[in-house]
Amino acid sequence: MKTAKTGNVNVRIHEHIKQQAEQILETIGISRAAAIDMFYRQIILNNGIPFPLTIPKELPIHENMDESTYNALMETGYSQALRGETYSVAEVFEELERGL
Repeated sequence: MKTAKTGNVNVRIHEHIKQQAEQILETIGISRAAAIDMFYRQIILNNGIPFPLTIPKELPIHENMDESTYNALMETGYSQALRGETYSVAEVFEELERGL
């Protein structure tokens, strides 16, 4: 019986994104390699990205949100700030200029 050849995938992502995703994968008992393999298989099955890539028609505006939605949005932002998941204005503009 022949063993299937494997290939390497090397990616660079923000450390906090990697940590959050790997924590979830560990909780559900799936390795990073298995998750990437599943993602690639879904790309093949869907003949494209297996989820919609869309830009919201409008950005969230406080006046259009109910109190619980607004509070959840603020809590998410605050939690990200506490974890250091922030970017300086210079970093944001640098990325925008690179077209990312």
